[in-house]
Amino acid sequence: MPGFVGAVQVISVSTGGVVNIGDVFQIHPIAYAKTFSGAGSFNTGEGITVKNNYSSTNTYDVDGLDQGILFNL
Repeated sequence: MPGFVGAVQVISVSTGGVVNIGDVFQIHPIAYAKTFSGAGSFNTGEGITVKNNYSSTNTYDVDGLDQGILFNL
């Protein structure tokens, strides 16, 4: 069923983002990322106290290759 959309303003779209306006059957955003972070790095909010006497993040990747996204359709 078609829909009517009024004025749309898109300021920005991230690298792996998808913008859809109207009817769609399938959307396949494809992006990948590898994130290394230490203890307490993704804490958000007001008045957070994090005490890490010693923190070490292991970034050694033995295999060298991760799962590919080439054929993920």
